Amino acid sequence: MKGVVLAGGRATRLLPLTKFTNKHLLPVGREPMLYHALHKLRGAGIEKILVITGTDHMGDVVRQLGSGKQFGCSLSYRVQEKPTGTAAALRLAEDFVGADRFVVLLGDNIFEDALGPMLRAWLQSGKGARVHLKPVPDPGRYGVATLRDDRLEELEEKPERPTSNLAVSGIYFYDAWAFQAAADLRPSGRDEFEITDLNRAYLDRGELDHGILEGWWTDAGTFESLHLANSLVRMRPARF
Repeated sequence: MKGVVLAGGRATRLLPLTKFTNKHLLPVGREPMLYHALHKLRGAGIEKILVITGTDHMGDVVRQLGSGKQFGCSLSYRVQEKPTGTAAALRLAEDFVGADRFVVLLGDNIFEDALGPMLRAWLQSGKGARVHLKPVPDPGRYGVATLRDDRLEELEEKPERPTSNLAVSGIYFYDAWAFQAAADLRPSGRDEFEITDLNRAYLDRGELDHGILEGWWTDAGTFESLHLANSLVRMRPARF
């Protein structure tokens, strides 16, 4: 099992904080945001981790994380030269992952649940991929999942009229077919390669498992959600 952390993007919603630094290096609690993803992966026993970020701040990210020795892991790095979507960034991990299964974490997702139990549930399901859902008050900001009789029926990317309050968190598990599926995707109306479309490809094959997060979860991509992430980490520390 390998880990992939996606830490790119322009982070325009956090300007001017992100004018000279990568969003994922901003503090959440007592550590940079990006540390959270590494702690989660290491807590699940994953030792080989790839960090993907953009050209502007790759040097800062490498200086902060180094070889991974301080986390007890081996870190590799890839540059996403243009912010063309999450699924496009994921394709940069193909050589690193090879034929293995892997975990993808969006670097600005901060969450309480431990990854280990999620991984075991996925492996027991026998499915090719798994997404993790969380009820939220503002689902239109995220990919949204619709369930029927506890079965995943539909996925939509940032819908204007969400059909449920279940956001798809930035915690994804895939087998190696993900790279073939990602290569077949077309750009969305936002001119990006959407990870929702990749997950929908698994859903269409009957190969998408899902779970509901039990603990707190937030992204940290806006001033409001960054403040919330800091508050949650202080009140109820995450489980690793």
